[in-house]
Amino acid sequence: MSSVAKKQLRFRLPGPESMAGLLDWYDQERRDLPWRAKPGRKADPYRVWLSEIMLQQTTVPAVIPYYQRFLERWPSIDALAAAPLDDVLAAWAGLGYYSRARNLHKCAGVIVAEHNGRFPDTEEELGRLPGIGPYTAAAIAAIAFAAPTMPVDGNIERVTARLFAVRDPLPGAKPQIRRLAQTLTPPRRAGDAAQALMDLGASLCSVKRPSCLMCPLERECGARALGLEAALPIKAAKPERPLRLGFAFLALREDGCILLRKRAPAGLLGGMLEVPSTDWAETLPEARQALRAAPVRGDWWAVPGTVTHTFTHFRLETMVYRALVASEAALTFWADPSRCSWIPRRDLNAQALPTVMRKIIAHGLRDN
Repeated sequence: MSSVAKKQLRFRLPGPESMAGLLDWYDQERRDLPWRAKPGRKADPYRVWLSEIMLQQTTVPAVIPYYQRFLERWPSIDALAAAPLDDVLAAWAGLGYYSRARNLHKCAGVIVAEHNGRFPDTEEELGRLPGIGPYTAAAIAAIAFAAPTMPVDGNIERVTARLFAVRDPLPGAKPQIRRLAQTLTPPRRAGDAAQALMDLGASLCSVKRPSCLMCPLERECGARALGLEAALPIKAAKPERPLRLGFAFLALREDGCILLRKRAPAGLLGGMLEVPSTDWAETLPEARQALRAAPVRGDWWAVPGTVTHTFTHFRLETMVYRALVASEAALTFWADPSRCSWIPRRDLNAQALPTVMRKIIAHGLRDN
């Protein structure tokens, strides 16, 4: 008998009964996260929802201070629904993926207006709310309402792929992994089981060098039995992000104000403030042509260097022009000057400025 076959004989297919040992481990080792209910306490759907939206495409350490500030400012769904969208966007600035913030605010309004301020308690109803996809609906249903379902985030995806020795590469294997993860759902403590798998993936079953000897699921793990724990899940090579180029115009007024423009509500960075810029395109226009898009008349000069920022689907390189203009300067070229405003530099931290724009401002203000 081959060594692989011998290893396969020692492998026990995981299932709901496997969660008993994992839950015992979780009761001892669970992470203390600000949105988690204490042991024996019922989870607050508002806190679960807020944390899950923030955690999309973002790490736990990055989310915690944002979550705490949000909760302090808007401690309930009613408070968030009543908040101006611009305030929510400003508080979100730096977390990225700003459509999440717009949908967060919209969802709060729908829950207050159509559900009397109470979250629906089924996965299906939750999935109909703005900004709540299949994963988030399952997470809220399981964690806040003990529904027998298994949300699959990146950690649970990795743990499941290893438990069942899924050797098809991601992202193609995602549907298979989701189906397998559902088979792990226990009849009781479904929310704790989901959070236990999340914690397992965030600690012992890490991306590199998993700590299998300490894992409560070692005997049920197909990847461990086959010696593939460090190789799974397999990820298909990502295509290189395309490059986009643009010019930004940092106008400084003599009284210390900076000119900012509000972006259109829809699309990338919708509703956020920006340094007035040209379109982001595959090629740059000539400098003389680009300067026709300058928002005010002034002596524009190019700041040496470029600002680089990586979005999900492309990489952006921005060249920055700067000008000092008189306090009485008018908006000369914008077709809709109502979207532009002069903001004191001391107030920039309170504005709904995405990270890329803060980079542009910092670059443009060098030596100033």
